[in-house]
Amino acid sequence: MPRELKFFEAIHEAFDLCLAKDPHVYIMGLGVPDPKGIFGTTLGLQEKYGSDRIMDMPTAENGITGVALGSALVGMRPILTHQRIDFAILAMEQMVNQAAKWHYMFGGRASVPLVVRLIVGRGWGQGPQHSQSLQSWFAHIPGLKVVMPVTPYDAKGLLISSIEDNNPVIFIEHRWLHNISGPVPEEMYRVPLGKAKVAREGKDVTVVRKTGRLIVADTSWKSFGASAEIIALVAEKAMNELKCAPKRVALPDVPTPTTPILAKRFYPRAIEMVAAVREMFQRNHLEEEIPASAIHLDIPDPAFRGPF
Repeated sequence: MPRELKFFEAIHEAFDLCLAKDPHVYIMGLGVPDPKGIFGTTLGLQEKYGSDRIMDMPTAENGITGVALGSALVGMRPILTHQRIDFAILAMEQMVNQAAKWHYMFGGRASVPLVVRLIVGRGWGQGPQHSQSLQSWFAHIPGLKVVMPVTPYDAKGLLISSIEDNNPVIFIEHRWLHNISGPVPEEMYRVPLGKAKVAREGKDVTVVRKTGRLIVADTSWKSFGASAEIIALVAEKAMNELKCAPKRVALPDVPTPTTPILAKRFYPRAIEMVAAVREMFQRNHLEEEIPASAIHLDIPDPAFRGPF
C-alpha cells in the first residue's frame, strides 16, 4: 500500500527536503515558527534549521516582501508566507511591479527564485476582507506563475518544483485542504508547473475535448476570472467540439459574507455542480433545500481550531 500523508504533512515534507538539499532556501513570514506552524506545515523546522532560515516576521507585508525579493536577486531562494491572500494585497507592488518584471527587463540575465505562499478559502466567518480567492489577479500578470494544488501528492510535488523554479511562483493553498489525506511518495519528486492533469476519466462532462461538454469550477468570483479565461480558450481553440454551451460554477459577484446564513447560499457545493450537469442534459434543475440546522459552510475540518 502507498504511504498516506495529510496535505499539511506533504507541504511540511517538501519544505524539509528542500531546506536540507539547498542552503539557499529559507522560509519567512508572520507566524511561521509559531506553535500552530501555519496549519502544521512549518512545525519543528526552526528547531531543525535554525532561526536564520526559519524566520518570523512583523506585520509589514510590503516590507517583508521587498526583503524576500532582494534576497532572491542575490541568490537566495526565499519562501514567503502570507497567512491570508488578503494580506498580500499590501505587497502587490513588490510582487506585480517588481518580482514579475526583473527577468524580462534585464533580458533574462536576472532571476527572482521567490515563492510567495498564500492561503485562501472561507473559515470562521472571516468575511469580505479575510477570505477572498484572488488567484485570477496574479494569473493575469506576465512573469508570475500561479499554482493551486488540490491533493497531497500535488502539494508536495508542485511545491518542490516551485522552490526550484528560477522565477516567482505564487503558491496558493485552500485552508480546507490541509487535513485531507492521499498517497505521497517519500522521496523528492516534482510535479511540473503549467501542465494539465486528468484527475479522473469521465464520459459525460469533462474539461477536455472528449465529451464536448464543459463545466469549469472555480473558488473565486464568476466574472472576469480563471473560469472565464478557460472558457474563452476553449471557444477559440475547440468551439466546434462543443455539443452545448459551457457552464461556470463559481462565487456570485458580491463580497464574501460573514454570517452563516448568507454563507449557506454564497458558496457553491456539490449540488450546484450536479445542477449544472443536469442542465447540460436538459434535465430539470435540481435544488436542495438547506436546513437551518445544517453545518456552517465556513467551518473547515473540525480537527483544526484556528486562529487562521
